[in-house]
Amino acid sequence: MNAQQIKIMLELQDAMNTKVNANWKQQGYEWYRAIWVECAELLDHYGWKWWKKQSPDTEQVALELIDIWHFGLSIQLQPGASLEEIIAKIQNELVIATDEQDFRLDLEKFAAATLGDRQFHLGLFARLMAGIDMSFEQLYRGYVGKNVLNFFRQDHGYKDGSYRKHWHDGREDNEHLVEAVQSLDTTRPEFKDELYAALVKRYSM
Repeated sequence: MNAQQIKIMLELQDAMNTKVNANWKQQGYEWYRAIWVECAELLDHYGWKWWKKQSPDTEQVALELIDIWHFGLSIQLQPGASLEEIIAKIQNELVIATDEQDFRLDLEKFAAATLGDRQFHLGLFARLMAGIDMSFEQLYRGYVGKNVLNFFRQDHGYKDGSYRKHWHDGREDNEHLVEAVQSLDTTRPEFKDELYAALVKRYSM
């Protein structure tokens, strides 16, 4: 697990939260509440209804886990610990493995723990990643991609309504994002800047 990649994610989360509210750390936002609501949405994508045929949509589950990671990083950044301490904590506790056969039971343990103390439980989150065979690299790629796209939207008129979600070829920005990510080396420290530049190029075509 690359410390540089963890650092990039923490810096991106702080920057995005600061864009929304410069004093976000003093606001006491209920990040835990956003997490358990996302857990319910995630469960719908995985499937839980015994009275109808359902197959797990693991692609959507992965996207929901990435959303939860945003809120989880915000909780880690909240108390004022140093970046080095948070990075070490993530490296120690994010052990991607589970002995639970039923993903839904791991999810309920995670949601219960979140509601219990309003914190982000890295170890239980890692079990969810393991439950859908999600690697740290996939988490990193998905997280940075979503963040960079959010920044790009903000910078190109998302607030005033002038942003175009469908680009020159009629395809949505999310599709362009996936292609742009695949064309880049995610291990490079400059990955997020190169991704932003790639989106600028595609948007202006």
